[in-house]
Amino acid sequence: MTVLQTRGTVREVDKLVAQGIKVIWQENKGVAAARKVGILASQGENLFPLDADDRLRSGWIDPGSGILDSDPQVDVVYEDAECFGIRTGRWHLSPFDPDRLLHANYIRCSALYRRSVCEQNDGYDGTMPVQGTEYSDFWLGTLENGWQFTYVPEILFDYRIAAQSMLTRLYGSGLTEQVEAFLATKHGLLYRHAWLSLLSEGQSARAVSRRLVALFASRVERKSRK
Repeated sequence: MTVLQTRGTVREVDKLVAQGIKVIWQENKGVAAARKVGILASQGENLFPLDADDRLRSGWIDPGSGILDSDPQVDVVYEDAECFGIRTGRWHLSPFDPDRLLHANYIRCSALYRRSVCEQNDGYDGTMPVQGTEYSDFWLGTLENGWQFTYVPEILFDYRIAAQSMLTRLYGSGLTEQVEAFLATKHGLLYRHAWLSLLSEGQSARAVSRRLVALFASRVERKSRK
């Protein structure tokens, strides 16, 4: 299913319809709203968001769903991507590390996850101060709700890096502080639990506080990959 935030050409839409893809027309209300409409219209138990300028590789979704279907302890499956556009090469990720996610988001929106994850997160938050960063909030909510991530070191999709993308404009606009403040406020309990965990390990309150401040200061990605 494809959700179009703006009206594409009739020719391109006809191609999608001919392939049996459901096309949903709606006024441009932002990324979070578009994904919400698509998810509500879908029927599958597993979800995989894919932006229109990226390309899904064949032959992986079924094995990825097999991981979720066979292992009830796994709720999110994420993977590497191959970059194309103004930058090329494999985008290597790593096994899941909650501390790293608290420090800065490193999992793209294109990952396979259970519908129940999205339902408990209440979808993607359309009140984010900047559109295009909603997946950072989504993965923090997923972690906060106790869902489990697993990493598969294979390439699932091709990720376009464009010179004038939404995130490129974001990181050149000085708006990252607003995003950081939003995430720090919304997920304050998650960071507090991390702080208490570090204290229980015997680290000093001063050292832990410095680390927590550093986590807040670098909450979102500093460099755009788009």
